[in-house]
Amino acid sequence: MAELRVKKPADGHITVTPQSAGWTYVGFEVDTLEPGRSAHDNTGARELCLVFLSGTGRVTVGGRDFGELGGRSSPFDGPPAAVYVPAHTDWRVTATTRLELAGCSAPGGGDYPARVLDIPAQITRGKGSNTRYVTNILPETEPAHSLLVVEVITPGGNTSSYPPHKHDTDNLPEESLLEETYYHRLNPPQGFAMQRVYTDDRSLDEALVIEDGDVTLVPRGYHPVAAVHGYDLYYLNVMAGPRRTWKFHNAAEHEWLLK
Repeated sequence: MAELRVKKPADGHITVTPQSAGWTYVGFEVDTLEPGRSAHDNTGARELCLVFLSGTGRVTVGGRDFGELGGRSSPFDGPPAAVYVPAHTDWRVTATTRLELAGCSAPGGGDYPARVLDIPAQITRGKGSNTRYVTNILPETEPAHSLLVVEVITPGGNTSSYPPHKHDTDNLPEESLLEETYYHRLNPPQGFAMQRVYTDDRSLDEALVIEDGDVTLVPRGYHPVAAVHGYDLYYLNVMAGPRRTWKFHNAAEHEWLLK
């Protein structure tokens, strides 16, 4: 099993592939582009969701110019811009300001159009110290083959992905099997957060100290997060599995918290 915490490298370029994670579906990448620099590729057999973490860039997909997108100063500064790129499609993003760009990928297929995603309004989930703020970037109501993408802001002192839940069993309609990555950012950036990844039988049970720019891999099990006092936590989730639906199972001993 791969290490569950992928630390931010010195150059800030994060790459998670199915091979490096030891799983089947989810890929994730973050790069920082200075003005004038480009990121480009062909998606091959995978589909891609490009998320503008901060800054602006000009986007071309399949020869079509989508114009300049982005504009927020950080992941904590309003909704993102995002672009869906189907399988077997060329794409290019050229930074017009300093740009932090995330690439979320999974197996592609079907006939889904390349497009700038219409990002819905942020919603509030939970209550009290379990309150967090959710933006659905590529939910299951938005056409795609495998990918589910969402970002969440958890205020300092609050919990998230809580009560603990899992989605590691292909047993619909009760539960779906989805691999998941968490890309974490903190505000201010010198802070930290905590995340636990564990199974009922504790064959997997890891408590992770999360710092700004780290990625958590969730191959299976429950995966609650806690933001420490004074530091707001942002995370970008990428999920994919054999069937594109998010059906989770709550930890039975903690389900009373929902009543």
